[in-house]
Amino acid sequence: MRAAQILEQQKPLYIGEVPDPTPGPKDVIVRVEACGVCRSDWHAWMGDWDWIGLSPQLPIIPGHELGGVVEAVGKEVKNFRPGDRVTTPFHEGCSHCANCLSGHSNRCDNMAIFGFSYDGAYAEYVKVPNGDFNLIRLPDEVDTLTAAAIGCRYMTGYHGVVRGNVQPGNWLAVHGAGGVGLSSVQVASAVGAMVIAVDVDNAKLAKAKEEGAVAVVNARKENVVEAIKEITKGGAHASIDALGIRDTILNSVLSLRKGGRHVQIGLTTKDEGGMVGLPIDAITAMELEIVGSIGNPHAAYDGLLTMIAQGRLNPSSLVSREVALDDVSSIMEDMTNYNTFGFNVITKFR
Repeated sequence: MRAAQILEQQKPLYIGEVPDPTPGPKDVIVRVEACGVCRSDWHAWMGDWDWIGLSPQLPIIPGHELGGVVEAVGKEVKNFRPGDRVTTPFHEGCSHCANCLSGHSNRCDNMAIFGFSYDGAYAEYVKVPNGDFNLIRLPDEVDTLTAAAIGCRYMTGYHGVVRGNVQPGNWLAVHGAGGVGLSSVQVASAVGAMVIAVDVDNAKLAKAKEEGAVAVVNARKENVVEAIKEITKGGAHASIDALGIRDTILNSVLSLRKGGRHVQIGLTTKDEGGMVGLPIDAITAMELEIVGSIGNPHAAYDGLLTMIAQGRLNPSSLVSREVALDDVSSIMEDMTNYNTFGFNVITKFR
């Protein structure tokens, strides 16, 4: 099959023929029709997440936002057959730990991630381990391009809004209008929240308005905390950091009103190394809540896919470009310079 591999970090990806994957007894082989190019793939390419144990052994095929069709199944797979249209979370669960059994597969004690733990979907075919547990069947109304769009950033934004306990009429500030941020804006707007998008790029802020933001703040031109408190007349009920740098984290926490909830989605860069100081006295005095949010549990996919099938959510509106496998190295370079916009999705593999 044709695939893109990281042979050396921060160098152009190898594009060429590699061996086809073969299924073990519980595995499923999926023919990939669409795969998103995510900033997490960029982190794998950069090699800057070793402090959280996400340092892939090279060579490896990146890619974890996928939609496709079942090509082959292992002999013990019961729930899927060739021809089924499917997607899968980027976090593959073991199915038997306490978190998987309680519906929190995104916290699996034995989590594995495409493109970090084993080969991902920048390829014509990908092997999905433990397919009966990890595969998600697509409704007829959801095509594989949309499936790729929800594969990581969108479903992560969806779960982040849930973790923020965002209610109709609440003010939600979203810091970072990249893929996760725009997804959060769209989802929160759909449930009736009033969303403020924060970024340094006017084009991304304009896109956030298209997706439902009622106000935007350019962090290069305005004091973010002051601007949010003025717009909301006291601070946001909830705030999502979708980027993971020190400034956006602190702005998110400090822009809350009393009793507000900060949701941390963005993982940090090498500059922070996973450690950021927080205003503990303000958190105490204002009874603020700090929660983490990763991915979206398998059990929550029904709600997400139903909203998409009903037309209440439209992840494909965030797809800015359909690209070829040969384009991924240039997209990685663009990500280094924060020059990407919306979702770039691979739909041409040859």
